[in-house]
Formats: sequence, structure tokens, C-alpha cells
Amino acid sequence: MSVIDKVLGKITPPVPEQKRREATQTARGLGSPGDWLSVALDHHDEIRECFAEGRAARSAADRTAAMKRLGRILNPHSLAEEVVLYPALAQCGEKLHAGHAYTEQTTAKMQMAELENIAPSSDAWKDKWEHIEGAVLTHMFEEESSWFIKLREKHEDQAKLTARFKEEFDTCHG
Repeated sequence: MSVIDKVLGKITPPVPEQKRREATQTARGLGSPGDWLSVALDHHDEIRECFAEGRAARSAADRTAAMKRLGRILNPHSLAEEVVLYPALAQCGEKLHAGHAYTEQTTAKMQMAELENIAPSSDAWKDKWEHIEGAVLTHMFEEESSWFIKLREKHEDQAKLTARFKEEFDTCHG
């Protein structure tokens, strides 16, 4: 893990698991089956599963497979958020949160690109994986505990958000 990774880890300590679960549960209570919120939360569940799979992987092949599986959900999910949800969040008066969300996701993409250049059999790969996981879980907590709730409360056209979010995800997930 780089010095920067270590410093960032100290500045932004991990959110306790129980607190993350409570935020997810609260957000789930605000969604409806098939709406943008429930779809985004389903993606978050799959992302968490991918991280657990990578953490448990012992062989280089299994780690590589976990990394590729994560990319297949994380990339289209993050792009759909960036194209649909974050602009809507900004339009609802939450520009600082939207900007912060973009920055976090760009950082995660750069970290994933770095991970691809680390031997999957190495301890450095595992360290980077865990660092990325911590950052992404914190980002998802911010969405689930605050940003998505505000978007759900403030945006006037939830049906449009749902249609656009699904459309964008499907286009990128292809």
C-alpha cells in the first residue's frame, strides 16, 4: 500500500459494519421494487459480494476472476450514477455532495487501474484490494446514509430517474 493510501486510510477511517448495514436498511425502506434506489442498492450488494470474493481468493487466478467480476458491475454502476444520479443530486441543491461523489469514483477507477498492474499472487495486490474495498464501502455508505436519501426526497421525477438509471446501466453493462 502506498504512503498516500495509508494517509487517506487514517483521514477517512472505515465505517463500522453495523452502521453500514443500518444505512442500507434505511435506504431500502425508502425504495420501491424496481425503482432507481432499489436497483442501485442491489448493485451495492453485488459489489460487496465481489469484494468478499476477492478477499477470500487465494490463487492468482481466483483473484483475477474476482477483480474482473467486480469491474463488470462497478464500472457500469458508477457510470450510471455519474451520468444520471449525480447530476440530479446537483440539480436538487446538493452540488458539493455530487462533486465529492464524482471525485471518489474517479479515485476508485484509478485505484482499480493500479490494481491491474500488481501481481495478483502478491501481498501488495491483497493490500490494494482491501484499500479499494474500504474506499468503495465508505462511498456507498455516504450514498446510502445521505446522498440517495436526499435525492429520493428532493427530486421531482423519480420515474425519470429510474428509467434513465436503468437505461444507462444497461448501455454500459451491455
